[in-house]
Amino acid sequence: MDLKEILLDRFGYDNFRPGQEEVIRQVLSGRDTIAILPTGMGKSLCYQLPGSIMEGSVLIVSPLVSLMEDQAMRMRKNGEKRVVALNSFLPYTERQRILGQLHTFKFIFISPEMLSQNSFAYHLNRLSLSLVVVDEAHCISQWGFDFRPDYLRIGDFLKQMNCPPILALTATADDKVLKDIQQYLRMDKPVVFRHSLDRPNISYSILEVNSAFEKTAWIIERVTHTVGPGIIYASSRKRADELAIALQMEGVAVQSYHAGKEQDDRAIIQEQFLNGELDWICATNAFGMGVHKDDIRQVIHEHIPATVAAYVQEVGRAGRDGLPAAATLLYMPADEQTTSFIIQSDTPGEAEIRHYSKLIAEGLPPGEAAELARLTETGKRVIDYYKEHYSLDKIVHHLKGLSYEKQKLLQQMTHLVKGGECIRQTALSYFGEVCRSKPAQCCSNCGLSIEWLTEAPTRKITNEKVSWDERITNLLG
Repeated sequence: MDLKEILLDRFGYDNFRPGQEEVIRQVLSGRDTIAILPTGMGKSLCYQLPGSIMEGSVLIVSPLVSLMEDQAMRMRKNGEKRVVALNSFLPYTERQRILGQLHTFKFIFISPEMLSQNSFAYHLNRLSLSLVVVDEAHCISQWGFDFRPDYLRIGDFLKQMNCPPILALTATADDKVLKDIQQYLRMDKPVVFRHSLDRPNISYSILEVNSAFEKTAWIIERVTHTVGPGIIYASSRKRADELAIALQMEGVAVQSYHAGKEQDDRAIIQEQFLNGELDWICATNAFGMGVHKDDIRQVIHEHIPATVAAYVQEVGRAGRDGLPAAATLLYMPADEQTTSFIIQSDTPGEAEIRHYSKLIAEGLPPGEAAELARLTETGKRVIDYYKEHYSLDKIVHHLKGLSYEKQKLLQQMTHLVKGGECIRQTALSYFGEVCRSKPAQCCSNCGLSIEWLTEAPTRKITNEKVSWDERITNLLG
């Protein structure tokens, strides 16, 4: 089979990017496959090309509504009309219509939570599936244990049906994440293809400051005097809003983006950024997956991320066009404690777990029991999942271990920030890689010049008033 001919004929590309052809051949051979390819390496082609050849439908499990809708839209623009994104935000009548016509679609995007709905399972079992894809598969390990336990149920669901080959795609995965992906997807001796995570065109800087005020002042100075577009990752929704307002007051074309905003507002802000109407986004880690913008010149963290993997993935959204890009992390001594509090806040403690279980045993409805036990909605979902699999004592033991693992990962990130070693090499080492050739502009610990960043200051917004009708028309056509 001449894959290059198919690539040119159906997708318009002359050559594969590194790793794509190898992964596609494994998928076509019927092998379970894990592909770890850096952001911007074209992971979606790894299922779109074989899916277009194979008989039957392709099921793609995706973590975010915006991500699956973006992928579906891009496929339609490229001529593939047999694609649908099925999620809980669709009106009931629309979901029912799609379910009734599910057999007519070649590519079906869903969230992990959809797999637990009986109506979807009924229709899916009547389909002939050629491939199951788990996109952003690191979410199994990163979110499944304490945020979205439905990720851990994917393997259970697939086991109930005559499951076709599985393709797991991610940009970052250390050994633990790789093990979790294999275990929870119940993959059968998967072929693992790992491309280097090193991005030589990205330079890394870490800067210690004394206060949040100093962080804000530094960010304003940096953004107003250097090139964009860029993303500023903040530690909280409130902080993202504060930074966006501060930059707007300086005339910067910027908006905040986080889960506290309405779905429609987030979609418009993302499209404005992609279309160049916004130069900067101030965001929590809710922003970034599936954002196909090749010319991002800077990624700034104004906090310490929870893990090296999260940091590498967020930084990897810069410079996808291969041109120079800069990653800067600002921190102050209190940030480690702040991040530790954030990552532990949704992990239920032993007293909460036992109190909740006692109230359930006494016959209280789960919602009321969770409220009395002072559990967050996330904490309730986590305990409910583990109650399906473990005894009460094992749940307590397991979640204590999870808490310890989170702290261990944060310590690795803190070492990256404060260790004083080559940032690039230290980050790669956590993924079993060795940096064999450092670029001239490597990192602040190796010596760095970022004069190129001042070549063209960020575009300032004008005072011209544009109505919402005009903005939406310009945005959507």
